[in-house]
Amino acid sequence: MADTHAIQSLPMPTFAKVRYNAWQLDDMIPATETATTPFFMKNKGNGIEVSGLSTTYQHLTEALTAQGVILMSMVQAKIDYPALLEKMVGTVITKTTDRLSAQNFAQFNTGIFVYIPEDVQFDDVLHLTLNHLAASGKDLVARIFVYIGTNAKVDILQEIHTIGDQKTKASVVVEVIADVGAQVTYANIDAFNEQTTAYINREAEVRDHATLDWQNAEFNDGNAIIRLVSQLNGEGATSHANVIGLTTKKQTQGFVTTILNRGRHTLGHIFQRGVILNRSTLVFNGIGKIIKGAQGSDAQQESRVLMLSRRARGDANPLLLIDENDVTAGHAASVGRVDEDQMYYLMSRGISEQVARKLVIRGFMGEVLAKMPTKEAQQQVVTEIDRKLKHEDESN
Repeated sequence: MADTHAIQSLPMPTFAKVRYNAWQLDDMIPATETATTPFFMKNKGNGIEVSGLSTTYQHLTEALTAQGVILMSMVQAKIDYPALLEKMVGTVITKTTDRLSAQNFAQFNTGIFVYIPEDVQFDDVLHLTLNHLAASGKDLVARIFVYIGTNAKVDILQEIHTIGDQKTKASVVVEVIADVGAQVTYANIDAFNEQTTAYINREAEVRDHATLDWQNAEFNDGNAIIRLVSQLNGEGATSHANVIGLTTKKQTQGFVTTILNRGRHTLGHIFQRGVILNRSTLVFNGIGKIIKGAQGSDAQQESRVLMLSRRARGDANPLLLIDENDVTAGHAASVGRVDEDQMYYLMSRGISEQVARKLVIRGFMGEVLAKMPTKEAQQQVVTEIDRKLKHEDESN
C-alpha cells in the first residue's frame, strides 16, 4: 500500500503564475466505470481505445504482433506483463517527481501500455485513445507508458476525452522512452470537457541519436495544468516540443514546457502558440536547460499568445538555464492582440469578420497544425478551433 504521508509531504508541481490549489487535484477517487462499445475508434487501423476500465477497441496487424509489439490496456498489462511493468513504469516520471505524479503512481487503475521492439517500422499512425467515463462523478487516474526500441520508428496520435457531464477531476501521466536511434512523433489532442479539471504530465527520455517530436494540441474546456518535458540524455538526441492551446469562458490553462539538454550535441526547441477568449487565462512557461558537459547543444524557445478579449489574461514566460559555454541558445515571447491590418485586408476582400478571425487564428497555429500526423487529425484540430471560437462573443 502506498505511503500516503510520504506522498502528501512531496511538493506540488510548480506552474508559475497559475493558481490551482483550490482545484484539489491531490484528492482523487479513481473511477471504475466500464463500457462495451467504442466511442471514437472504429476501423482506424492500428490502435487502442481504453474507456474507463474497458478496452473498447484494439487492433494490431499480424506483422507487428509477430515482431513483438505489445499494445494493450494497463489493466491487461498488469495481468500479462507484471514484471515488465514493474521494470519500466515509473522510470521516467518517478514516485518522487511531485505530489500529483506520486499520487498518480499509487492510484492509477487504467491507461495504456505500448512496447515497440528494436527496428520495428510503423507504416501507419498508431492511435491511442483514452476516455474518462464520468457518469459516477469519480475521477480519472490513468498512466500511459510507451517504449520505442533502438532504431524503431513510429508516429503516435493520442487523444483524451470526457464521456459524461458529471463534475470530475483527471490525473494523466504519460511516460515515453525513445531508445538509441529511435524516430518518434508523438501528437496529442486533449479534449476534456468543461466539467473535468485536469493534471496532465508528459515526459520523455530521449537517448543517443534518437528524435522525439511532440505535437501537443490542448482543447480542454475545463481548468487544466499541463506539463511537457523532454530529457535529452543521449549524445545527439533531438526534441521539438510544439504546443497549441485555446482557452474560453472563465477557464484557466497553465503550461510548463521543458527541454533538458544533458547529452553532448543535443537539440531542443520549444514552440508554443496560444489563443485566449472571453475571461479565460492561458499561461505559457518555457524552460530550456543545458546541463554542464552538454557541449555543442542548442536550446531555443518561442512562445506567442494572441488575445481576443480585453478581459482575458495571458502570459508567456521564457527561462533559459545555461551551465555550459560551448552552446547556442535563445528565446522569444510575446502577448498581443489580433493584427488589425490583417483583419482589414481580409475583410476588404468580402470576408466576414468572424471568418477573418478564424483564418487569422488558423494561420497563427498553422505551424503546429501542419505537423499533425494525419489529415484527419489536422481536420480535428481545425474543428476544435472553430468550436472554441463559438464562445468568443459569450459574456460569461
